[in-house]
Amino acid sequence: MFEHYRGDSELRRLVAAKGAAHPMAGKLGVDVVQFFKHSIDKRQRKFGKIAQCWSQLVPEKLAEHCALESLHRGQLTVMVDSSSHLYEMKQMLLEGLEKQLILSCQSAGLRKIILKAGRWYEGNETSARVRF
Repeated sequence: MFEHYRGDSELRRLVAAKGAAHPMAGKLGVDVVQFFKHSIDKRQRKFGKIAQCWSQLVPEKLAEHCALESLHRGQLTVMVDSSSHLYEMKQMLLEGLEKQLILSCQSAGLRKIILKAGRWYEGNETSARVRF
């Protein structure tokens, strides 16, 4: 019986230590909503129409190697992950793809497309690629 009583006091001590009240943090919901409105929603409104036209007009195998980076003053900057795909993309734009994209996305303010080499993902794994 003594062992049982000793176990109870130890249990009470553990409950008291683990059940200590922790200070309440601020609500995360407000910060998440603000982040969404200023970052994600703004980017979606900016790139939504252009991304839709891009996915329809650019061949899928080439689009996998490109990411829409920014749209500033009507200039769309597109990042291409390798020099061979960059060359292929430049050729397609010169052959008339740029004019098609500009006509399709005129309402979004697109006037020019600039290509640049670079990676938006780390490593060589295609599963790690996140594009817009």
